[in-house]
Parts: sequence; structure tokens; C-alpha cells
Amino acid sequence: MMTNRSLVLDSRPEGKVESRHFRMVEAPVAALREEQVLIRNLFLSLDPYMRGRMSAAKSYAVPQEIGVTMGGGTVGEVVESRHSSFKPGDKVVGMGGWQLYAINDGAGLRKVDDSRVPLSAFLGVAGMPGVTAWYGLNKIIAPKPGETILVSAATGAVGSVVGQLAKAAGARAVGIAGGPDKCRYAVETLGYDACVDHKSSSFAADLAAALPHGIDGLFENVGGVPFTTAIEHLNHLSRVAICGLIASYQGAPTTLPNMHIFLRVRFKMEGFIVSDHLDLWPDAIAALTDLVANGKLTYRETIAEGLDAAPAAFIGLLDGQNLGKQLVKLV
Repeated sequence: MMTNRSLVLDSRPEGKVESRHFRMVEAPVAALREEQVLIRNLFLSLDPYMRGRMSAAKSYAVPQEIGVTMGGGTVGEVVESRHSSFKPGDKVVGMGGWQLYAINDGAGLRKVDDSRVPLSAFLGVAGMPGVTAWYGLNKIIAPKPGETILVSAATGAVGSVVGQLAKAAGARAVGIAGGPDKCRYAVETLGYDACVDHKSSSFAADLAAALPHGIDGLFENVGGVPFTTAIEHLNHLSRVAICGLIASYQGAPTTLPNMHIFLRVRFKMEGFIVSDHLDLWPDAIAALTDLVANGKLTYRETIAEGLDAAPAAFIGLLDGQNLGKQLVKLV
């Protein structure tokens, strides 16, 4: 009999997340029922939204339950199947959670072909983060050639895709990232026209210098000081896509700007959750996969080894220690 290992939420954090908020559980893998599959998870995705679900506060999704396996996206291989649509050996993406094995009834489970791109890419550049970038940029910001698009968390799993797609659309892409190494990567590897270090004491002045023609589109992943500083540079009829507010996930507030700016600039600001637009995922994933396979979309992964490393990797993600997509290699 196979044994599963999983990480459950042991207590809700107040403020910063710590390793003590998680607990490892071992249990036998249950027998399959009709129309179920057993999946061996190979990679686990760690994402900022998980911090919000650790809170009991009302949000767009049900809070993570105490004593239950942490939810999360995974890519894995079917090892046993009693489901008519899946067979052993199929590679699949789903919400397998922070565990080694997952039983699924097929809901939300999607087969993937890793012959063109690595399997892990379906959790990042060709998965949810990539689709998030694709949707927010194309459907909310809709950049035009020559416009300036500002992207916070420019080297993260989402931001790194936004910048490259903006450049492909003919826009000028400016990034905000934490530290000179990330800014260098943004410009030299991802192709940003400029990148500003939000940790610098001269951040406000540096951002102004990087935006001589203002901002036509803002893809916001961070909130906090980067957001309140950037919004002062919005152009007339600019568009702001609110994807995430990671600066506030650990307790720091993110406040709205002076409301007069809405009238003065007459900009559009829209928050979005990419799971609200599942009908667009197939087109987005197909487009992103083609770009990766043809070498037209660069990505980076930060990979922690083993399920035991997940809590520390997640805490590091919230502190901005990762470059690109944060994953846990489970096997």
C-alpha cells in the first residue's frame, strides 16, 4: 500500500507566514472509486494567492480549511485510473495540492503534452501565471504600439510574461523589481526597456526618469509603495489591471490614491481573477505554448527540492526571494 505525505494548514497566520503554520501528515493512499484517477504529483506550484486563502477573511475564494491539505496547482502523472477519460501515463495539470499523491474525479483535470515544452512550464509560463499575464494585458490594458506599459514584480511568474507580451505588441515596457540583479535580468534577458529597483532610496526619482512619457497601461502585481508611486504617472485614459497585491499579503496596507486622480486622468482600473475566464484558457495556453516552443518567450524557474521544502519556499516567495516561477519538485 502506498503512503501519501501532505502538508496541511495547522493554524492561521496573523501577519507573516511561518513554518509553524504548516504540519506534515502521512496516510495510506485510498482505493479508487469509479471515475477516479490517482495522480503522482511531480511539481507543485507556489503562488501569492495562497497567502490570502490562509486567512478566514471574506474573499473571492473559500478560505483554506485548518487541518486540510493546502490547495495548489500541480502537474503530475496518472499512475492508476478508473476514469474513462484518463489512462496510466497521462500527464495532467490540476489542483493536486501540497502532497505527493492526489485522487481526482476528473473535474478541473487537463491533459498536457510535454513533447514541445517541459512539463513544469504548464504551471508557469504556459499555465495559470501565463494566462493571467495574457488576459490582463490583452483584455484589460490592450496595449497599442508606442504606448508605455509599466509592470510591477516584473521578473515574477506573471510579470515576466507581461513584459515580453507588451514588447511583442510594440509597446515600451518598463518594469519594477526588487534589487539590481532582478532589474538587470529584466532588461538583459526579458527585454524590458527599463527597470526600476523599488528597494532603492531613489525609487520615486528613478521611476519618474524611466517614464518620460507617463504610463498608458499599468499591470499591478504588488500594491504598496510601488503602486501609490506609479499611479501618479498615469496618462489620460490609461488602463490599470490589478492582478495581485503581494505587498499587503503579509500585513502592509495598500491604500487607494487620492480620488481626484480618477477625474483628472479619467483612467480605468479593473481587478481580475483569471479563473473567472476559463473559456479563454485554451486559446491563451495554445498561444503561450507556441511562443515558448519557438523560443519567443523566455522564462525562469526557482525550484525547491522536496515537499518538506515547500513552507520555506512559500515564505521566500512572499518575501520576493524567487526569480520567475516558484516551484517545488516533488519527485
